[in-house]
Amino acid sequence: MEIFGAWISVIFTLAILSYLYKDNPFYKASEHIFVGVSSAYWAVTFFWTQVHPNLFGRLYPSSQYQVSENIYYSLWYFPYKVIRLLSTLFGIADNNVFPENGIDAGWSEISFSYIIPLILGIFMLLRLIPSLSWLARWAIAYIVGMAAGLRFYGYLNSDILEQINASTIDITGSYTDIINAIIIIIGTLTGLLYFFFSRSDTGLISKISKIGIYFLMISFGASFGFAVMGRISLLIGRFNSLIEYSKKEYYYGSFWIFGIMFIILAFWAYKFDKQQDNIKAS
Repeated sequence: MEIFGAWISVIFTLAILSYLYKDNPFYKASEHIFVGVSSAYWAVTFFWTQVHPNLFGRLYPSSQYQVSENIYYSLWYFPYKVIRLLSTLFGIADNNVFPENGIDAGWSEISFSYIIPLILGIFMLLRLIPSLSWLARWAIAYIVGMAAGLRFYGYLNSDILEQINASTIDITGSYTDIINAIIIIIGTLTGLLYFFFSRSDTGLISKISKIGIYFLMISFGASFGFAVMGRISLLIGRFNSLIEYSKKEYYYGSFWIFGIMFIILAFWAYKFDKQQDNIKAS
């Protein structure tokens, strides 16, 4: 299994790097597989870490009542039996999704208000049904509105108030701290002035805003450089893996896969160019 995993890693690494030549079937296949596997992984992770404990765990918390002794808990008995039947017959479901006596997620009381997000979640899934897809708009509107309100409060604290606080000058600090604070104030004010469109960009405002452009370019350049450094470190890691998997212990996987992919890509490029010539000739 270790050798199999190493060969799979080499296949996908070389398939992604093959895009340096041009868009080809190897790159398309690896791209689709990566997106599909990532989506499935995060969907399962999100369900078990967020939806299951925070939604179902509040609507169906672990209780001292047995299913047959409580009317509300008896409503969950049907999905419990269905999942248990599917798990027994086909192994496609997990019995821990809806345990018989409730979900032990740290909640002791039933929160009936969570029925609203449950309904909105069902509305989102109804988008797959064309005749009922309009119901998804209600859920999307609620999510967008709520997220906008929460984000506004978060950005107000992190981007505005914290920025104002960071722009103040502490005269009790060292000379270095005071100089740094002055530079931050100049950069903040000139950067904001560059986006001030209420009057024409002429005269003194034009000259000051140009200083803001330099601060913005330095900031963007530093961010871009940091992103490039992170990507380069990932690329170095992939090349180290290719070198490691080209050893005898892994049956020279990197060399074999590179040779096979090179031959297939050469044949595909020949057929593609020939097809393009026939199209131009016709």
